[in-house]
Amino acid sequence: MRLVIVTGMSGAGKTTALKMLEDSGYFCVDNLPIPLLERFADMIFEQPGGIGKAALGIDVRNGDALDDMAEALEGIERKNYSYEILFLDASDDTLVKRYKETRRSHPLAPGERVDKGITLEREKLKFLKKHANYIVDTSQLLTRELKQELEHIFVCNEKFQSLIVTVLSFGFKYGIPVDSDLVFDVRFLPNPFYIEELKNKTGNDTEVQEFVMGFEVSVVFLDKLEDMLKFLIPNYILEGKHQLVISIGCTGGKHRSVTLANAVYQRLKALGTGCGIKIEHRDIKRK
Repeated sequence: MRLVIVTGMSGAGKTTALKMLEDSGYFCVDNLPIPLLERFADMIFEQPGGIGKAALGIDVRNGDALDDMAEALEGIERKNYSYEILFLDASDDTLVKRYKETRRSHPLAPGERVDKGITLEREKLKFLKKHANYIVDTSQLLTRELKQELEHIFVCNEKFQSLIVTVLSFGFKYGIPVDSDLVFDVRFLPNPFYIEELKNKTGNDTEVQEFVMGFEVSVVFLDKLEDMLKFLIPNYILEGKHQLVISIGCTGGKHRSVTLANAVYQRLKALGTGCGIKIEHRDIKRK
């Protein structure tokens, strides 16, 4: 028997999460009134041959009843029922942007500024986030990437680390990515741009990769960066960080940065950290 409580910030992906769980064989109920939570758990765990896996969507639509959530969970625990809490989160800027795109009002601030509703919602959901088994930050996740993360947890039963690592290449001439956590400048490496047959290729092409990584300084840099990330990532996880953006830049963001970002991405995947690993090339298509 498995009972998953899906909650989190409005606009962070709860509907997507419930749909994915439903498609994976979970019996899903959205916006279940909190006073019915214990009774629903009785049905899941006590009914012979009944529902094997269930997911409940619970959020601020429950209104003041959210204040009774702690008591409801204690009632479940007293009966020795096991449950898991999945909390979907996103940055305030991301949530505001999503609300503007859909032209929706925030449920806690109808007719008012969205950021006011977000602030109120974070306060109301503080208890659930504190007790969550899984916190997934969807700020940088595409819908398919969110589905992949949830499948790892709730279908494949893989070990979950609540950290999504994005390795991002960029060009300094277009500015440093504003959401960077770590920035590395690889403009000290030999530049394929000045090699006629490589100029119009990118770091996704084998010829450019072989040129850039053919220098000892490139390999040494990659080894040292991998060693540092092996130290940093577990400590970021312990600290509770949910998003890590590693930005690697060269002049135009097409050759050296793309090559090194790809190499870092492959090494992080090989390390088996349990984190979600993404690769993005921000400026590779710029003229």
